[in-house]
Amino acid sequence: MKRLLTIVLLCGLLFPLFSQNADQANPDLNLDAAYTAPTEPDVQAKLAEWQDLKFGMLIHWGLYAVPGIVESWSICSEDEDWIPRDSTMRYDDYKRWYWNLNKMFNPRQFDPDQWADAAKKAGMKYVVFTTKHHDGFAMYDTKYSDYSIAKGPFADHPKADVAKYVFDAFRRQGMMIGAYYSKPDWHSQDYWWDRYATPDRHVNYKIANHPYRWNRYKDFVYNQINEITSSYGKIDILWLDGGWVRAPKEDIDMDRIAKMARQNQPGLLIVDRTVTGKYENYRTPEKMIPDRPLSYPWETCVPLSKDWGYVPGAEFKTPQQILNMLVEVVAKGGSLLLGVGPTPTGIIEPVVVERLAAIGEWLQANGEAIYGSRTLPVCNEGDIWFTQSKDGYTRYAILVVDNPRTANLTLKWRFNLPDKKGEMVLLATGERLKYKIKGGQVEVTLPAAALVTGMPVVLKY
Repeated sequence: MKRLLTIVLLCGLLFPLFSQNADQANPDLNLDAAYTAPTEPDVQAKLAEWQDLKFGMLIHWGLYAVPGIVESWSICSEDEDWIPRDSTMRYDDYKRWYWNLNKMFNPRQFDPDQWADAAKKAGMKYVVFTTKHHDGFAMYDTKYSDYSIAKGPFADHPKADVAKYVFDAFRRQGMMIGAYYSKPDWHSQDYWWDRYATPDRHVNYKIANHPYRWNRYKDFVYNQINEITSSYGKIDILWLDGGWVRAPKEDIDMDRIAKMARQNQPGLLIVDRTVTGKYENYRTPEKMIPDRPLSYPWETCVPLSKDWGYVPGAEFKTPQQILNMLVEVVAKGGSLLLGVGPTPTGIIEPVVVERLAAIGEWLQANGEAIYGSRTLPVCNEGDIWFTQSKDGYTRYAILVVDNPRTANLTLKWRFNLPDKKGEMVLLATGERLKYKIKGGQVEVTLPAAALVTGMPVVLKY
C-alpha cells in the first residue's frame, strides 16, 4: 500500500487531468470510494490474469443498430444533450416505434468470426459483448422474454442465438470472455410498468407498494443471468451495467445472483459498475482516463467513434489516438476496453477493421511494453510514459507523438533512469541507442525514422 500511495502522489504531480467531462461520462462513479478486493482465491487468480491483458473489445449491438442511433437511451425520458430523439414524435409514439424495431432487425450477414479476427489482429486479449442493453432486447435465446433476436425475423437463421456464436468465435481466438448485462430492463412490465409514466431511467412504481412486482423482476434478472452463465460455455467476466439499480432503493439481491453465477462459473469476475463493494471487482471509468494512477484494478471504456453502437457516417478515432490512450492507461495501471459497434447487417465496417489492424501492427512490435506490464512510482514526464516488466528488471520509456513534424528527436527525463553502463534499444527494431546521463537526467537521440508514422515510440532499457 505504501508503494501504491507513492505512485499516486508522484504521478499526481506530473500530469494534468485528462478529461474535462468526467462527471458527465460517469455520474455515479466515485474513484475515491474504498475498493473491496475479492477474497476468493479463484477470483483473485482470474483478476490477476485479466490485469495482464490490458486491451479488449466492447461490442454494443442491438436494436439501436437498425436506425443507427444512440443505444437504448432515446427511449429514456431524460432531457440530456447526449440523448437525441426525434422531436417531431410524441414520446409514447416514439417508444412504440422503437419497440417495433425488433420486427426489422434481421442481420443476415452476421459474421462473428470476422469480429473476432479483427479483434485478434488489433492485439486485443478479451471481449465484452452486450447480451442485453437497457432496452431489454436480448441478444441471445432467452426463455424469459419474447423480446429477443432469436424470436424475430432472424429466428430461422442458424446463428440466431447470437451470443453463443460471438462467445465461441472469440474463444477460438484465445480471448477472455465477458458478458455485458443491463440490470434495468425498460421493456419489462416489472420495471417500467405501463400503468404509470416513465419519467426517468429508474423503476417507475413504488416498490414498497408493489413488492410482488419487484420480486418478480428480481427473479427475472436472476433467471436471465443464470441462463447466460450456465448455457454459453466458459464466461470470465459478468459486466453489469445500470448502476442505479442497487440497494437500498432498487435492490435485486446481488448476493443471491453472485452466488449462483459463481457456482456456474468458478472464479467469475463480477463488475457491478459504479456500485462499489465486493461485487465491483474492477472499476470502469467511462470515456475518460483518471487523472492519476489508481490503487486498485480498473479499466477505461472508450468507443472508437463518439457512440458505442453503429451510427452511419461516424467519425472514428485514429490508431494514433487510441494507442496514445492505451499507453497512458497502461502506464497508470489500467486496461483499455475499446468500443466497437457492428452494422445492422452483422459485420464490422471495413474502416474499423483497418484501424484495428493498424493498432495491432504497432502492438505486434511494441506489445512487450504493454501486456503484463507494471507501473513505476513515476509513470510519466511530459509526453514520455513509463512501464516495466513484471519482474522489474526491464523498463520502457514510451514517447507519445502528437505531431511527428514538430517532435523533438532528443529525449530527456530525470526519473526511471537507466544504468550508466546499461543498454537501450528501440523496441520496434532492436536498434541500439546511445545515451548519456548528466545532471541527474538521461539524454538520448532517436533516429529520424522513429517518428515518421506518428505512433508512440518505445525505448527498452
